[in-house]
Amino acid sequence: MRLRTLLIALTLVGVFVFLTSRRNSPVRSLWTDSGGGWTGPTVTAAGLSSDETNNIDIYKASKESVVYITSTVYQRDFFFGVQAVQGLGSGFIINPEGQILTNYHVISGSSDVEVTMPPDQSRYKARILHRDPAHDLALIQIEPKKKLTAFLKLGDSDALQVGQKVLAIGNPFGLAGTLTTGIVSSLHRKIQSEERGDLEDMIQTDASINSGNSGGPLLDSQGNVIGINTAIYGPNGGSVGIGFAIPINRAKVMLGDFKSGKRPASSAIGVTTLALSGDLAEQLRLPRSGGLLVAAVRGRSPASAAGLRGATQQVRVGNYLVPIGGDLITAVDGKKVEEENAITKAVAQKHAGDTLDLTIWRDGRSMDVKVTLAEQGDGVL
Repeated sequence: MRLRTLLIALTLVGVFVFLTSRRNSPVRSLWTDSGGGWTGPTVTAAGLSSDETNNIDIYKASKESVVYITSTVYQRDFFFGVQAVQGLGSGFIINPEGQILTNYHVISGSSDVEVTMPPDQSRYKARILHRDPAHDLALIQIEPKKKLTAFLKLGDSDALQVGQKVLAIGNPFGLAGTLTTGIVSSLHRKIQSEERGDLEDMIQTDASINSGNSGGPLLDSQGNVIGINTAIYGPNGGSVGIGFAIPINRAKVMLGDFKSGKRPASSAIGVTTLALSGDLAEQLRLPRSGGLLVAAVRGRSPASAAGLRGATQQVRVGNYLVPIGGDLITAVDGKKVEEENAITKAVAQKHAGDTLDLTIWRDGRSMDVKVTLAEQGDGVL
């Protein structure tokens, strides 16, 4: 009896071992899958996370569309000789015809612009199709031997959210094809630059941006361009995790203007203004709501042609000398003046030849003045 029991037990153990040792055994699967399993980050066969895979895929798909731009300016040196000064930057191809978006400051004042193409480092002379100094944008063109297959898709910068992932590709310090990643740190930033003037509504990112990144693309997690890397904040000119990009929707407006033949208007209408309101305005016998007091009008400017008047003298108010006798601009295009940059913001939406409608206070009464806008020059205005 004991022998029979022992044999049955050994037989059952043998069957169990046989069934569970087979790879496709239903018993093995049931045993393995039972119970609450731990689920960690999604990884690929190579041990990469899904985020790493996304970075790699976007870089592979985009890197051949990001170009290296060399601009050459010829200057006279101290001994009146001619010296070639080169500037370095980035840009990116936007269509098969070889049109490239970049920053205006990358190519401004250049006598020669050269584009180096990845991956074979072939070089092309580029011509400048369109400049928009006020928004630090430029469109240049190369003549490729055949239609290009590598170019980037423009996304929608109006849909951006703080915290979403972004990737920057460029050529910092001449290191071609450099990828950095980060997030959108903030939106609608205003940055000030002595060389380029104020740039508004900028994207702030902590993706590392350095000298040479200017003009390169800022991409979202789908590989769409949502910004153009433009500036950094850093005490020594290096990246400290605060970079700024121009929203791509602003570049779309420039591209639309180029196709339609419209030229951007100069934000310099020829006036120097002083913002004032409240008690100071009342002391000067002006409306308490205030506005922009015209201190000076430049000759042969749009403002001069429209008949705007500048100050005729200065008076001391407290510790300050204040110009008086000039027009007070109280509204721009029907909107009450509430910011010092009210004129600049209004002009940014217009083109050369358009009219800027100003409401002014002169000689104790309100009146309207129309200023016809001029075209941007080839400098920073």
